[in-house]
Amino acid sequence: QVQLVESGGGLVQAGGSLRLSCAASRSIFSINQMAWYRQAPGKQRELVAFITKSGYTNRADSVKGRFAISRDNAKNTVYLQMNSLKPEDTGVYYCNAFEPAWTPNDYWGQGTQVTVSS
Repeated sequence: QVQLVESGGGLVQAGGSLRLSCAASRSIFSINQMAWYRQAPGKQRELVAFITKSGYTNRADSVKGRFAISRDNAKNTVYLQMNSLKPEDTGVYYCNAFEPAWTPNDYWGQGTQVTVSS
């Protein structure tokens, strides 16, 4: 089990950048997968990007070429670098830790708001 705390959200102009941080309460070295999700107003939460313990990454088509997920195991932190932000990127961004051996098998942070103005 793990506690996750997101930070780094805020208001940014279209075309700008933000870096979100997800600080974990324990080592993330052995966690199967860390991910970022987001939820826009009136929409369902969606996967933005994930990174596995082996370092494999992937991201949603809508953010390819603009967002990148990374981890710093020494700092127990996962990052989401967001560049070329668009108004449609607006939403609450959540950090998620997934491990099939856990019960429950995933944990969520409280979320951080990202607002992109036109």
